[in-house]
Amino acid sequence: MLPDGTYTAVIDRIEDGIATLEVDTEDGLSALETEVAELPAEAQAADAVLEVTIEDSGLADVTHEPDETADRASEAQRRFDRLSKRPPRDGDDT
Repeated sequence: MLPDGTYTAVIDRIEDGIATLEVDTEDGLSALETEVAELPAEAQAADAVLEVTIEDSGLADVTHEPDETADRASEAQRRFDRLSKRPPRDGDDT
């Protein structure tokens, strides 16, 4: 159970109309499940970044963070591209 407050969350997955959010707390990551219908329409996809407000152990407010979503996707792509490059072998020109 999450204490009342405002948190950053990322949609981990959506299955059978239920979204599982990874919520960033002071103690690390916590999982929170909610119905997809409670999320903004533009944020009903995996990896969307949200600002969520918890009150009385429930989801009180959800705001989509499109710029943060795009920034995280770009950073993940940069890491993937960097890791997918073949390291030079002995005798290769760099």
